[in-house]
Amino acid sequence: MNTADYSLYLVTDETERCRYGLVETVRRAVEGGVTIVQYRSEQLNHEQQREQVLPLQAYLRSVGVPLIINDNVQLAVEIDADGIHVGQDDMPVPRARALIGPHKILGLTVTTPEQIAAVDTDLVDYLGCGPVYPTITKDDAPPPMGVEGWSELARMSPLPVVAIGGLNRERTAAIRATGLAAGVAVVSHICAAENPTQAARELL
Repeated sequence: MNTADYSLYLVTDETERCRYGLVETVRRAVEGGVTIVQYRSEQLNHEQQREQVLPLQAYLRSVGVPLIINDNVQLAVEIDADGIHVGQDDMPVPRARALIGPHKILGLTVTTPEQIAAVDTDLVDYLGCGPVYPTITKDDAPPPMGVEGWSELARMSPLPVVAIGGLNRERTAAIRATGLAAGVAVVSHICAAENPTQAARELL
């Protein structure tokens, strides 16, 4: 298994929703304690994503923070990103693992007990589980499961579990209090914050 510090996992929003632009918002968030960053864009094509993510990758490498690419396995391979995150309807896990190789991080989204039971722990390194609360950053998100529902799934997991979906300071504290989370993943709480550094610190 590839190990990483998932404790404060930033998923980037579209650039226009990042208060200080993509790289500067991430830089401020990392100063506040973000330990891993997933680049996600659902609006840009492959070449636009590549152009946007390269400066971000250069910064994150300079500070030793892993860069995960959402869904776009081809891009992750091209730029030698640290890992990939796929959903249930994205590229199948065996194919993604074959393309990125054995040493990169591979995360998978899960929302049901059946999906957790089907996880191949030889191929997947961590699970993203949610949404815990309603979220505005993903139009096709399933219904929120709440802390109790999330906890039930997390207990079933054979892998580290990262909570995601509508998390702020109070909600993150509730998730961390379960003792089941390897980390929490946030988007707008940090990307839209007036002070991304302070917003990140509030979640630790």
